[in-house]
Amino acid sequence: MTSGPSNGAGEDRPLAWPGDPELVSAADIDFEAVAHVLANTCRRGGRMRQYHSLAAHAVVVSEEIEALHGLSSEDQRTLGLHALIAGAASAWLREVSGGAARGPDRAGKLAAGVERALREAAGLDPVLGEEHAELLRFVDRMVASAECRDLLDGKDTACGALAFPPCRRRVRPLAPDRAARMWLSRLQVLRETAGSGRTPVGTDAARN
Repeated sequence: MTSGPSNGAGEDRPLAWPGDPELVSAADIDFEAVAHVLANTCRRGGRMRQYHSLAAHAVVVSEEIEALHGLSSEDQRTLGLHALIAGAASAWLREVSGGAARGPDRAGKLAAGVERALREAAGLDPVLGEEHAELLRFVDRMVASAECRDLLDGKDTACGALAFPPCRRRVRPLAPDRAARMWLSRLQVLRETAGSGRTPVGTDAARN
């Protein structure tokens, strides 16, 4: 385990890969390791012609938060950070979420515990307000519709069920190593601008 949350490019340092979700704490979280797990995890479980990772999806959603009107720069930052780590708990839960021994209730509690640890490690409040949570869900659905348009040609069965307006930007596939770097870069930007009043500068995941 690491001595504290890490988010830097560690070069050749050993990474503290996500382990047992029963034991995770904020001090255990190595964000570089998390970035690589998310970047190597397909957003749709491999059921798509062009690879699109959880990390790439999270970066696009996080950046789309900046396009929203009516939010203060600090609200943009915190909501963008929530968006970036929203799916990160899956790095711990991929092998246990379907475990019959744990059961759905236990899996839900494990997910909630990992999410609390991630938010603490990222410097966020443990709970996202319902209004902002709804806004985040709205943007996530817009990005999901854009992924159907740009990566699935709208032919996937899940796309037909969305029926939601896509965001304007085009979503393009990213190689895992690049998606991991962009996720980490985005994390660093959002954490560095905490309390500064500056609007985060995007990493342009969809346009590069």
